[in-house]
Amino acid sequence: MPSIAQKSTFVTVVAWVFIVLSGFGTLISLLQNLMIQTVFTSPEVVQAAQGPAPPGAPPFAVFMLRHMVAVFVFFLLVQVLTLASSIGLLMRRNWARRLFIGVMAFGIVWNLGGLVLQFAMFSSMREQFAAIPDAPDMRAFFIGIAIVCVVFALGFSALFGWIAKRLMSPQVVAEFAR
Repeated sequence: MPSIAQKSTFVTVVAWVFIVLSGFGTLISLLQNLMIQTVFTSPEVVQAAQGPAPPGAPPFAVFMLRHMVAVFVFFLLVQVLTLASSIGLLMRRNWARRLFIGVMAFGIVWNLGGLVLQFAMFSSMREQFAAIPDAPDMRAFFIGIAIVCVVFALGFSALFGWIAKRLMSPQVVAEFAR
């Protein structure tokens, strides 16, 4: 009779942490989608969003405004997908392990891509502040925020990479074998 692999604490803890986080994320995202569908779909709001962009607005901000409903639906789908893969991970389903590794990879790409977008937004905001007469010098503030953003993005990317690597280790893969 083949021996059954021991369930690791690592997989159980990761699964429960992400069940809680993605469960809250799903609830919040559902409420956000409800708000978007009820408040921001009036003809006036839709017309304002589709109108000309403010001068100097970053292209990403214009895209977000024009596709607000789709963006929030996408966030909801990511949360639901993360919740489903977390529950499957707890149940030691191999499809969930693979999907969860994909979610972690997506999280890395999202964090690093977010850095690029944040720097684009910050540069636009710095230009707007600089154009205001007698405006305070906000350079130190933007540098401080940029440093914090980089630390968090790199930290979460490293954490997600570590989790994905551990989920691909032979010991963990053995837990998911039928």
